[in-house]
Amino acid sequence: MMTRLFFLAATALALAAAPAAAQTRHDSSAPIDFSSDHIELQDRANRVLLTGNVRITQAEMTLTAARMTVTYTGQIANGSPQVSRLDASGGVTVSRPDQTARSSYAVYDLNRRVITMVGGVTLKQGANNVSGGRLSINLDTGRATIDGSGVSGGSTGGTGVQSSGGRVTGRFSVPQRGTATPAPKQ
Repeated sequence: MMTRLFFLAATALALAAAPAAAQTRHDSSAPIDFSSDHIELQDRANRVLLTGNVRITQAEMTLTAARMTVTYTGQIANGSPQVSRLDASGGVTVSRPDQTARSSYAVYDLNRRVITMVGGVTLKQGANNVSGGRLSINLDTGRATIDGSGVSGGSTGGTGVQSSGGRVTGRFSVPQRGTATPAPKQ
């Protein structure tokens, strides 16, 4: 039964998101711009640590967090290292023109073009809101999948991992219909 409810919720979200996703396909090959309060280059490890009010922008997408590790391949193109992964923590927000997602942690895998968010996830698109434990956004297709598992925002015996069987909750808006007067009761 829970699987069926998850499927229905995911399908409804996908249907609600489909027109907007088709219009705003993300350009994952666009350059990545960043700003932060502090930067630490760890060149031998092929990574950069950004801390304090971190803001990453790529095309029309913005990712903000308290801390972010940028992993790069070591290859240089156009004078910049080739970024392969972003790991974000601390009040993570991913904003696109048609939706905003929030969580405790996020990983943007640039090779797969997928953002995975965990820990108290909320996804908002227009008046539609969905909450769960884990969100995966495929930037090529615009498809967002949310489930009840993942890392919890609170304490769960010190592990920070929510047990399987978590719930996805939400609210979908419905189209407003004309204000017809109800038929009189007989």
